[in-house]
Amino acid sequence: MSKATERKKRQNKYSLVILIILFAIWFLFFKKEQATTTTDKKVVRKERIDKREKAFRHNRIYYTKHAKCRMNCRNIDESEVKEILDDGEINYAKSELKNKPCPKYALEGTTHDGQKIRIIVGDCDSQASIITVIDLKTDYECECD
Repeated sequence: MSKATERKKRQNKYSLVILIILFAIWFLFFKKEQATTTTDKKVVRKERIDKREKAFRHNRIYYTKHAKCRMNCRNIDESEVKEILDDGEINYAKSELKNKPCPKYALEGTTHDGQKIRIIVGDCDSQASIITVIDLKTDYECECD
C-alpha cells in the first residue's frame, strides 16, 4: 500500500471519529434541552396552579367597613393581615370558591404576635377585598354592622 493511500485511510478514520464525536455532542445536547423543556413545562404548570390558588394575593388590598371594625375590635392590624395573605393556608371547607362575582377564600395562620386568625378575602379582579377577620382563639364582643 502506498503512503498516499495510508494517509487517506487515516484521514477517513479521523474524519469518521470526529463526525461521531460531533454527533454524540449534538445528541446529548438535544436530549438535555428536551429534558429541560419538559421540566420547565411541569414547573410552569405547577406555577399556574399556585397562581390560581393564590390569586387573592394582590398588591392592592381593600378593607371593607366590616373588616376594619372587626380588626379594631380584635386587635389585628394591617401588617398581620398581610402576613396571612402572604403565608396563610387556604381552608377550603370555609371558602366559597364559586361565589360570584368574587370567589371567597378563608385564609388561616398565626401572626407575628401569636394570634391565630382567619381572614375571609374576596378575589376580585385586581384587588384582594378583605371581608372579615376572625380571631380563632378568642371570642370578642364586637359591635359591627
